[in-house]
Amino acid sequence: MDYKETLLLPTTSFAMRGNLINNEPKRYAAWDEKKVYHKMKQKRAGAESFTLHDGPPYANGHIHIGHALNKVLKDIIIKHNYFSGKSVRFTPGWDCHGLPIEQQVEKKLGGKKKKEQLETAEIRKLCREHAAKFVDIQRDEFKTLGIIADWEKPYVTMDYRFEANIFRTLCDVAKKGLLIERSKPVFWSWAERTALAEAEVEYEDKEDYSIFIAFELNDDAKAKLGITGKAAPVIWTTTPWTIPANTGISLNPNEKYVLTTDGFIVAKELLNSLVESGVVSGTVAKEFDAKEFENLVAINPLNNRESRLVLGEHVLVDNGTGCVHTAPGHGEDDYRVGLVYNLEVVMPVDETGCYDETIVREKLIPNAENFLGRHIFKSNEDLIELMGEAVLKVDKFIHSYPHCWRSHTPLIYRATKQWFISVDGTPEGQGESRSERGQPGLEDKTLREIALSEVEKTQFIPETGRKRLTSMVENRPDWCISRQRDWGVPIAFFRVKATGEVLLDEKVLNFVAMIFEMQGSDAWYSMDIAQLLYPGCEYKPEELEKVTDILDVWFDSGSTWNSVLKSRNYDAGEYPADLYVEGSDQHRGWFQSSLFLSSAVQHKAPYKGVLTHGFTVDEKGEKMSKSKGNVIAPEKVLKEYGSEILRLWVASSDYQGDLKISQGILKQTSESYRKLRNTFRIMLANINDLEELTAVDAMGDLDKWILSEASRVLSEVHKQFSEYNFVNGMSTLNNFIVNELSGMYIDMTKDNLYCNAKDSSRRRASQSAMAMITKTLLTLMAPILTYTADEIVDNAPAIIKQDAEDIFDMTYTALDAIEAPFDAEYMVKAREGFGAIVDGLKKEKIIKATLELIIYTESKTVLDMNKTDAEDWFVVSGIYEDKPQEDALGSFKVGDDTFTIAKATQHKCPRCWKYQSDEEDKVCKRCEEVVGA
Repeated sequence: MDYKETLLLPTTSFAMRGNLINNEPKRYAAWDEKKVYHKMKQKRAGAESFTLHDGPPYANGHIHIGHALNKVLKDIIIKHNYFSGKSVRFTPGWDCHGLPIEQQVEKKLGGKKKKEQLETAEIRKLCREHAAKFVDIQRDEFKTLGIIADWEKPYVTMDYRFEANIFRTLCDVAKKGLLIERSKPVFWSWAERTALAEAEVEYEDKEDYSIFIAFELNDDAKAKLGITGKAAPVIWTTTPWTIPANTGISLNPNEKYVLTTDGFIVAKELLNSLVESGVVSGTVAKEFDAKEFENLVAINPLNNRESRLVLGEHVLVDNGTGCVHTAPGHGEDDYRVGLVYNLEVVMPVDETGCYDETIVREKLIPNAENFLGRHIFKSNEDLIELMGEAVLKVDKFIHSYPHCWRSHTPLIYRATKQWFISVDGTPEGQGESRSERGQPGLEDKTLREIALSEVEKTQFIPETGRKRLTSMVENRPDWCISRQRDWGVPIAFFRVKATGEVLLDEKVLNFVAMIFEMQGSDAWYSMDIAQLLYPGCEYKPEELEKVTDILDVWFDSGSTWNSVLKSRNYDAGEYPADLYVEGSDQHRGWFQSSLFLSSAVQHKAPYKGVLTHGFTVDEKGEKMSKSKGNVIAPEKVLKEYGSEILRLWVASSDYQGDLKISQGILKQTSESYRKLRNTFRIMLANINDLEELTAVDAMGDLDKWILSEASRVLSEVHKQFSEYNFVNGMSTLNNFIVNELSGMYIDMTKDNLYCNAKDSSRRRASQSAMAMITKTLLTLMAPILTYTADEIVDNAPAIIKQDAEDIFDMTYTALDAIEAPFDAEYMVKAREGFGAIVDGLKKEKIIKATLELIIYTESKTVLDMNKTDAEDWFVVSGIYEDKPQEDALGSFKVGDDTFTIAKATQHKCPRCWKYQSDEEDKVCKRCEEVVGA
């Protein structure tokens, strides 16, 4: 008889191979057609809400692996909250204004000069078209990653209503009294001809001069100090090109200064190092307190202009001379100390980084005409030469220097008239906000103080993010929000020509916002002033002019909490959002700009939690670049492996540091996916005919044991996922699947599932345990492997899916915690001890399978178990208490208990292969009953 026909072999329609590359796009298209995102909203109507607010990628170019990491991580978090029963919202967005898009348009037109021949309105039209094209491209690319979001209604910062709300946020900041216009040095890109914010600055190595220059004191200063003969404070600078704009020398108010015998004045603390390096050579002739020099005058050796000695806490004595060259037009510290002492702000550099007419008019350089129109970086050598013997020492050195994030050219500090948000200003109306929150009577805080107190209340993942953001908020200067470009939301204010005053009339601003809402901010350029003023307006168009600056693109994205979450234009969730998720570089970018704008207008942070991830690098930890040939594009991964492998890579990687990705890593991830898929497949196949669950208390020892393990492990994994600790969650889960579930339980229960009678209580109990684990495991993994989970639902028996049409009809339910019916730790050790001996027996070809063996032991733990369960635990043909009469093949101990292994003495059952038959070629008693029935 062919006994194979009598076995209940596992069967399922769930395929062994996923064929992800071909099948994923079809399923994702079906989700689109079914409007799965809307279904998710409907399924959780009235449930606890969870809002993840999307930080907008830039609508320029195709998505790269960093984009994929970011969006997949967000998608996993959203879906984890969804399958945990929450009502989720995820409105994706795009940043559409700013320099990179303008540069692309410039390139297409054939350069800056060609662009400058066009009207602003035409340039903006081309920028809008470019951004719209890449919004569509990137949306389709994100969808191929299995990301579910409100793709039908994303937020796009160039939408008319969006631009109106960006402008309204600006007006709100102005109403709070935090918007100021002033001439102040800012980072300036001469290559791009615009101011830059801190977040747009990158640091790269640059070779510069290191130069020591003596500024001789004037006669009045020497007389006041009781000095005769030579006496010159020595300044150290790395920017000789700023010497023409010098108006002061800053000293540290708490330091002692010395006059040397060779006539130079330096900080006492630095004298020895300056002598060692050959800058000065004398000894101490006289010592002074810094305060004795305050408001005395030295002479600039380049142009003989006066340079006032001032005191500043910013002066350090860890290098240099303790006398700091101060040009308020060219530095933040210089500007601040200049405000205290009313130093003149001289700015002789134009927007292209060249000296302008100021050098001639103010006689800042001898033979100034020779420098007119010359780039500052090409003027250093000639300026050094013109200062002659006043230059005590010249070197060159390489140091980290600020560069433009787009053109990668060195930046300069340049004083220009710009718009700033005052971070040390006090937002008006804080009392009203506190009253609403039931906190009257507290003192008003500055914007910086509000931001810092909100950082304290925010959850950070990882926790190190708190320190990073705190440090940046504590140290940042006022935020320069104006740009001198064409493509962006205009700072749409009118200025009174006669007085220079800016109109912040609420009616005027509201009318402009209304026009933007209907026609977009392009109207600022296409409509004249009369059309932009509300009907019956008291102001005369001819007496006004438009402000021509645009907003920093970080203002656009920094105000999305207002334009997306607080406006009624999107069903995007609640303000403040539960979570913001971006790369760790956004502490200085989006996290900070959002925090300051929300704190300015609403006096609170726009988020309750901030999660940051690292960057993608190759397997050696090196940055990806085309020149190195180590770039891995998402599109390539999808064509070779499918999006499930990319998603599993994200979940299995420690995102708190940089994430390594390579062909080797993707192959390993693909192998992990195969194991997961096959585990689901064997469990589905094993429960294919189960229609009703067995109660836990009616189950066998092995079933109760696996349920106790599964309930503990899967609950722990769910907790880790809820804390966004996916890497540890996946590690815990894989360990359980490979060891206890697949390596032990599925192996142990084969005889029970295949050889027992179809409806035997023992078989139904094991099927039930598997079904319960499958269902919980399925909804636990669904956020990560959503495609596979949905495919499983298609192929799962009713006991798993019940009336679910797809995976989105299901919710995670934890397994009930139960106690293991035996000492699990003891039994695992026993199985391991047994396994070690079996490996040797198989190597020596003494046995082929463990069913050829029996175990003798006096272990109470084993003997108290159901006999069949104990046999199946070790997958042997018998467990006995008596001493073996046969030759022992080996033994091992667990604690004080000895286990002896011997060959089975009965015959092999031709049906179940257990050595429990009384005669050769005859089935065992159990099989006889099953076949006979």
